[in-house]
Amino acid sequence: MKPFTNLIIASFLLISCIPEKKLEEDVVITVEEEKEAIKSTLVSMWDAIEKGDVELYATYVHQDFTQFGETDSILRVGKETEVKGVAAWVKDSEGIHTEMDEPQVTIKGNVAWITYYWRDKGITNGEPFASRGKSTRIFVKENGKWLCIHGHYTLL
Repeated sequence: MKPFTNLIIASFLLISCIPEKKLEEDVVITVEEEKEAIKSTLVSMWDAIEKGDVELYATYVHQDFTQFGETDSILRVGKETEVKGVAAWVKDSEGIHTEMDEPQVTIKGNVAWITYYWRDKGITNGEPFASRGKSTRIFVKENGKWLCIHGHYTLL
């Protein structure tokens, strides 16, 4: 029995000499916090447009982005198409500002959608504009970040 006891004692001593590893606590994000993150992402997208920062805007757009714009007759496909379109609009515009009303966010795993009404205004090609509409945007969460993968906009 003595060799067995020695083995147990030796094992205990060996284990006690191994440095303690601190495990990070799991970060628990509530559904409400995720919903706020999605709304905040959309507002950040609009803020980037308002500042003319197309590169920042692009960081919120998924590579597989698609869109039915308020006047589009066809589906616009791809992040590059979206970013080029926004860049052209921003280049010819000033004072762009968008507001969101009555947002409703639904989350299913790493996919979420937000429906809302928008109001925007600004000047494009020297002409003032103002519009109102309703929209649905779809987001996917990749690497801890919500990215817009689809937008569908309808003028009111």
